[in-house]
Amino acid sequence: MNDTGSIVLFTILTFSLALIMIMKKDTIPPQLRRVLALITIVLVSCSFFMIVFSLLGTGL
Repeated sequence: MNDTGSIVLFTILTFSLALIMIMKKDTIPPQLRRVLALITIVLVSCSFFMIVFSLLGTGL
């Protein structure tokens, strides 16, 4: 996983999705809100682990 551009782009997109979910939580229907929140949590945690993994791969 040497392509840091893809990791950076994925991280920006997932944190943007999380920010949108937080800002628009009142306008999303309750059943859809739960599913989107779970998907967002999974994506944000994946991006966090990819950041940590890429930092460990570089020796930091």
